[in-house]
Amino acid sequence: MAKKIVTFGEIMLRLAPEGYFRFIQADTFGATYGGGEANVAVSLANYGFEASFVTKLPKHEIGQAAINSLRKYGVDTTKIARGGDRVGIYFLEKGASQRPSKVIYDRAGSSIYTSKPSDFNWDEIFEGVNWFHFTGITPALNDEVAEICLEACKAAKAKNITVSCDLNYRNKLWSKAKAGEVMAKLCEYVDVCIANEEDAADVFGIHSANTDVTTGKVNKEGYKDVAKQLADRFGFSKVAITLRESLSANDNNWSAMLYDGTEYHFSKTYKIHIVDRVGGGDSFGAGLIAATLLGYDSKDSIEFAVAASCLKHAVEGDFNMVSLDEVTKLAGGDASGRVQR
Repeated sequence: MAKKIVTFGEIMLRLAPEGYFRFIQADTFGATYGGGEANVAVSLANYGFEASFVTKLPKHEIGQAAINSLRKYGVDTTKIARGGDRVGIYFLEKGASQRPSKVIYDRAGSSIYTSKPSDFNWDEIFEGVNWFHFTGITPALNDEVAEICLEACKAAKAKNITVSCDLNYRNKLWSKAKAGEVMAKLCEYVDVCIANEEDAADVFGIHSANTDVTTGKVNKEGYKDVAKQLADRFGFSKVAITLRESLSANDNNWSAMLYDGTEYHFSKTYKIHIVDRVGGGDSFGAGLIAATLLGYDSKDSIEFAVAASCLKHAVEGDFNMVSLDEVTKLAGGDASGRVQR
């Protein structure tokens, strides 16, 4: 495929106890790599697109291992800056039943955290690129990285590159007030906004009526107004919102809505039994980007994105290890899960 996508953010080392062990039970931790924008790049590369991930990583072997984890799936890593002392780490404890999953960050002082605008030549990075994607996690790292995100957005718009952003609010990284202030400036350059059922409320104070995510009650109709308010405020051409109804840590109802400035399109709802939910939103974003670049209409785009994310919940690790054909098949209605022989 000729379409080229650049994503920018942090890739981290993920350390997780085996199976459903708690942190305090674990004697060993499995090591994998992942991070919002890196996860998107891997998904797009798996679909056959030319996907490039931009970040900063140390020159030592752990930094190289992070790069190798992307290269093995065909992601272009040639624009990654090298320097700094460490790769950020996050610890993941998988939840089960009514016990929620937990994430502990150990990322302060990572290479991307200490990066400078001079580390990235956006004019060169964006040569021949069609799409740029980032998430709200990256500018949350610190003011310097937020400024780098802003420079990237400005450079992308100067080249008429479509810009997408997943709001991805993380309360362990910054306050709602700070998120709203910073993301408002960045969203002026965004064409496609992606959010989950809580992000618009957390970042911009835009709430869906009659929704309580703690009880698993999501009023889908209320998100029409949320999407329209977001589009009206920032001029987004599209607003996509994932709608997770959490029945337990293991079982969710999963669907989404896409507002294209004219109509609201709701996907079918999947009842999912979760193997690993980390990266679920990223797989949705990648699915939406892929469908849009493939020329799908709004209805088919949201069905493809939700199907991609549905499959991710059944894949271990941050990366969505599925093909274009597998997503297309599920989006088309084959949700049986029967053995393929």
